[in-house]
Amino acid sequence: MHECCGVFGVYAPNEDVARLTFFALFALQHRGQESAGIATTDGKRLQVYARMGLVSQVFNEDSLSQLSGDIAIGHNRYSTRGSNRLANTQPILVGTGSNTIAVAHNGNIINAEHLHEELCDQGYTFHTSTDTEVIANLILSSPENNWIDKISYAMRRLQGVYSLTILTNHSLYGVRDPLGVRPLCLGAIDSGWVLASESCALDHIGASFIREIEPGEIVSITENGINSYQAELSRKALCIFEYIYFARPDSMINGRLIYPARQAMGEGLAEEHPVDADLVMGVPDSATAAGIGYSRQANIPLCEGLLKNRYVGRTFIEPDQRIRDLGVKLKFNPLPQMLDGKRVVVIDDSIVRGTTTPQVVKLLRRAGAKEVHMRICAPPIRYPCFFGVDMATRWELIAAQKTVPEVRDFIGADSLGYLSIDGLIKAVALPKDIFCMACFTGNYPIPVQLEMDKLALESLPGRAPLT
Repeated sequence: MHECCGVFGVYAPNEDVARLTFFALFALQHRGQESAGIATTDGKRLQVYARMGLVSQVFNEDSLSQLSGDIAIGHNRYSTRGSNRLANTQPILVGTGSNTIAVAHNGNIINAEHLHEELCDQGYTFHTSTDTEVIANLILSSPENNWIDKISYAMRRLQGVYSLTILTNHSLYGVRDPLGVRPLCLGAIDSGWVLASESCALDHIGASFIREIEPGEIVSITENGINSYQAELSRKALCIFEYIYFARPDSMINGRLIYPARQAMGEGLAEEHPVDADLVMGVPDSATAAGIGYSRQANIPLCEGLLKNRYVGRTFIEPDQRIRDLGVKLKFNPLPQMLDGKRVVVIDDSIVRGTTTPQVVKLLRRAGAKEVHMRICAPPIRYPCFFGVDMATRWELIAAQKTVPEVRDFIGADSLGYLSIDGLIKAVALPKDIFCMACFTGNYPIPVQLEMDKLALESLPGRAPLT
């Protein structure tokens, strides 16, 4: 499962805003690894530098030195709308002269195709196949005279999910959709303000956390200070997977630190699905805290049975077939001396398609594990996500096609237990009605088309050739 993107923004006169943005994006790298970009303004013009690859691969001293100004936004991309190519990197720059903006987007617009066609009829040309360019052109198409009203106009037309940082010649804006599905927070730095998908990015640049941007809120940061506007309001529907998997464990969302919430998920699994075992291990890194919680609650020793190679995938060198066939062994290496002859409880964050978990079980058995008992922090995922998570179609979701015993047999485990929805909510310790849990229940916060094509915008007219 992959989340959409990480966004960042900083307004800090007399600071090296490009460098601050670089380090913030470094902290948000887990939210997207396909491309990275930074846009800045010096009050006269906007400039963007964006390339394919990780933050550390995209930027160097030369590229950062070219990005001058007092305001910047940044973006890490994982593509959920539009293909993974250079033309679709962000921030995206649209407009001309003083009517130019740069936009960084985390989320997914479900009526993007309709809006794309409408904007083409108005004479707008598209240079990407992303819904981000639809958002940007929709803002520019507004008949309103100021940026707040233009953004509000776009929010009334957009259906779906978006956390945005928007850059003009003289201003920085943070925008969160009326459902608040994706996170966005506000922080303060010595000489200015910052916006970020997660609070961990604030910590990395020495900024202090102020508060979260509210669903439907627009925050404006200019030379006159910071102002807030409540443009739209709907029911809250924060994605529950921010707590299970997406967010870094040192981030705060809705006043709750992610790490203890994940520990509590492990404790809940131990209560709901106890088993006689010798060792407990969490699949690194997302289930490490949950493994600690299970071990503590069940009073079973904790073991680091799998070591993770954190640099797998961080290269553009294509592996040959022999290396590719190693599959999950590229990512994890077991410790046979710890596992041999042991009954092991394995905690993982989720099972989506069911392609990786069987390989993990086989890996542990080959290392000598006598029994393998899988415990999953997420309830069974039976419905796809249309709000910025590249998950799978319903026909690819294993829990939508098989019962729990059938999934257990398919992955080759001795037993399988999923955390219940009630157990998950108890662990998160926040009201149930503030979350989107459509991937478990099928109850989407807004109506959605049941099958949406990630590459649909690539085939529409009114677009220049992609590079």
